[in-house]
Amino acid sequence: MNNKNREVLFRNIGYKDYKETWDFQEELFNDILKTKTENRSLSEESKKPTSNYLLFVEHPHVYTLGKSGSDNNLLLNMIELKAKNASFYKIDRGGDITYHGPGQIVGYPVFDLENFSLGLHKYVYNLEEAIIRTLKDYNIDAKRYEGATGVWLDPENPHYARKICAIGIRTSRWVSMHGFAFNINTQLEYFDYINPCGFTDKKATSMQKELGREVDMDEVRDKLKANLANIFDFKLVDW
Repeated sequence: MNNKNREVLFRNIGYKDYKETWDFQEELFNDILKTKTENRSLSEESKKPTSNYLLFVEHPHVYTLGKSGSDNNLLLNMIELKAKNASFYKIDRGGDITYHGPGQIVGYPVFDLENFSLGLHKYVYNLEEAIIRTLKDYNIDAKRYEGATGVWLDPENPHYARKICAIGIRTSRWVSMHGFAFNINTQLEYFDYINPCGFTDKKATSMQKELGREVDMDEVRDKLKANLANIFDFKLVDW
């Protein structure tokens, strides 16, 4: 019996506090792990399929620091953070520091990667590919930067390389959480207060900056959802 579930339950949760969203992700993540633990003691025919979730969200201004990051990459103190109406969290994903805020599509895939027969490298590659294809729909030529995760413009030119999407994940027993932050109409000045992803010599950019106009966020979400479904070969179900 094939217990692999290729349906993904999708929810756009709108404008939501970072910590509340993190807690919600943890609930979904732990439920999948619980099912996998229960399946260990069941016969192949009796095992329950595990669920997959995809959340889209916009956060109020927040900086998050991954497990391998340095506090020194946040260039503000706590008083200055409050003055910028920003919060700060040390979290359990990989990677260094990044920024989330209004005008950004933050995606949290909470997947059982075994449902898609994916290793970690291919999983991140697929996330990057979905962003690259979405940008291509707007005639923006985006690429990968060797040695760094995420999606970049002009990565081959050290003086002009700029990041348009950050990726940082956590996995346990092939279940993923956290995800990507895709700059659409993002307030880029907030990146000036950090060394994004630990880089001191690289800038962030957005679709708005590259195109010279405000971009329809709902349109980008729809294109991104379609590209993710095609690349991962899953069926999206509104939830």
